[in-house]
Amino acid sequence: MNKTHFPEVITRLPEADIPIHGIKGWVAQGENFQIVFFEINSTGKIPPHSHSTQFGLVLEGEMSLTVDGKKKNYSKGETYFIPEGKIHQAEFHTRVLAMDFFDDAKRYKIRK
Repeated sequence: MNKTHFPEVITRLPEADIPIHGIKGWVAQGENFQIVFFEINSTGKIPPHSHSTQFGLVLEGEMSLTVDGKKKNYSKGETYFIPEGKIHQAEFHTRVLAMDFFDDAKRYKIRK
């Protein structure tokens, strides 16, 4: 995952500290929120977890989300919504670019 598909205006943003191999993200920080631009390898998986409200848009690729035990596939141009506190997990079937809004200004720490 050396070359990114995001333009420099995005990759100049602070990088999120994501401890999962194959997943990279850049953070646009607001006072009460974060927007994260994700670049995810097809081998990337996110284990079950929960957090604040999340709204996302698939910019490229195919993925599936399991939210509250219900699995659904998403591809380019589709959006998803994960309510606060709902257990969810993700699988990435191809390289995925996504943009996610979190209503928590501290969702991701910045990589140092």
